[in-house]
Order: sequence, then structure tokens, then C-alpha cells
Amino acid sequence: MMDWALGIIGGSGLYQVSGIEGGRWESIASPWGMPSDQIYRGKLHGVDLVFLPRHGRGHRLGPTQVNYRANIDVLKRAGCTDLLSISACGSLKEEMAPGDFVIVDQFIDRTFARDKSFFGDGIVAHVSMARPVSSRLSGIAADECEALGVRTHRGGAYLAIEGPQFSSLAESKLYQSWGCSVIGMTNMPEAKLAREAELPYATVAMVTDYDCWREEAQAVSVSDVLKVVHANAGQAAELIRRIAKHLSVMPRPPDPDGIDTCLEHAIITPKEARDPGLAARLDAVAGRVLKS
Repeated sequence: MMDWALGIIGGSGLYQVSGIEGGRWESIASPWGMPSDQIYRGKLHGVDLVFLPRHGRGHRLGPTQVNYRANIDVLKRAGCTDLLSISACGSLKEEMAPGDFVIVDQFIDRTFARDKSFFGDGIVAHVSMARPVSSRLSGIAADECEALGVRTHRGGAYLAIEGPQFSSLAESKLYQSWGCSVIGMTNMPEAKLAREAELPYATVAMVTDYDCWREEAQAVSVSDVLKVVHANAGQAAELIRRIAKHLSVMPRPPDPDGIDTCLEHAIITPKEARDPGLAARLDAVAGRVLKS
């Protein structure tokens, strides 16, 4: 058993969470470069909480400019056991309306300009992404969303695009035809990197708009998105407080999906062939396995 240490990756509109006891901003260096910002660390209902604004305070970084590897690395170095992503998104389904929360359970990655793995030249690893989120953390998030009174959808496929432009009408309709539920720009490769770092990951996607597939309605705009983002931000912060309270009264046994130990059978490169420089950079992400 170990104690919960919940990492929160805050998306558009969520740059801090009030009520954190002993909260302070801390800098953590990463061999993968600069993270989006400092982390904000403290306790919430007695649970260790580490908050990282994905786009930086002041929303300085676009979705492609976010250093996803550094972000996941510093959250691992900060001692996080689980990660919760809070993300604004567009809806590709009529029943998922602006203001609704979707507990994502699948991803389709259409990004192309981002570093998507900690591994590669010198140490090769292949982790499974068949079930890309933590069923335990996703279930807790769904329960607390419903208890909060937010219209909640359990499950849905998140389509990640590169951005920063919104979709064309043809693209939006194509993604609909694939059966995707929501569309966003930030949860990939974030979810892949969390898996490589053996961190159970869950996404609460806050619907802000209908993208542009509804031809009878005006296409998505930043001003429209921001209106819903600001309305959702308070509910998202309260959701985090409720999840922390939920975790405070339950132990944390090993992740039931085996995410805590997924690297044990993922690294292909034998010890004698591993690049020592890359191994040193992987000290937080994969040190548990590389040192064994």
C-alpha cells in the first residue's frame, strides 16, 4: 500500500485550485527540458496534491509548444502516483452538449509535431495503449462528477489534433464518422507519456462547443469557448476537491490495471546494449525498472 499523491494537469481556464493547504510553487528540473510552469504543491483533505498548469500561468504555450515529456517527468519526480487531466474540448456528438463533462476512455492521436516517447535511440520500449486510462481513477472522477450535479458521460473517444487551428468542416465530419466523441489538442501524447512513466492517467473533458460539424450553428470561436471555459472552471476546481476527499478515506493498493508496473515487460533493449546517457535521463520515468 502507498499513499495517494494526485497530480492535476490543468487545461484551459484552470490555472490554480483554491483551498490547498500549505500550497507553494516549486521548481523541478527535468532532463527533458522546461516544463510548462512550476508545480504547485500542497495538501487537499489530507491528500498530497501537485498541480501543473498545462499551458503555463497566463496561457503562454500553445498545444504544440507544451513540453509534454518534461511535464510528465516533473510530475513523476514530484512523487505523483496518479494523474488527472482536466481539459477543454469540442463535442462531436449531439448528446454531449457544452457544459457537459466526458470521462474519456479512448484516444485517437492525430498529432504529428510532438515528441511522443521517452524511449527511442538507445533504449527501446513498447507499452500497451489498448486501454489508455486508469479505470479506477476514471471511475472515481465519474462518480464525483455526477455527485456534483454535472451532466456526465462515462466513456468516449478523444480525438487529438495538432492545432492550433480548429478543424475544417470536412475534418469535423470525418472525425464524427469515426465515432469519436470529443476533440481536443492536448491529451496526446500526454496520455502515452503518462503510461510510459507508469502513472495511472484519467481525463475529464469539459465540453465547450460543438466544433463545426453542426452546419446550422455558428462554427466554434475562441470567444464562445472562453465563456464556457470560465463557467466550467469553478466546477472543475470543486470536482478536484471532491476527488481528493474521496481518496482521503481509501487506501491506494496497486493499480488494478497494472499500470504501476507496465514497464516490466515493455523494455526490449538488453542491459548491455542500453545507452547510459538515455538511461540517466530516464531515472525518474523508468529508474524502477532500469535499476533492477
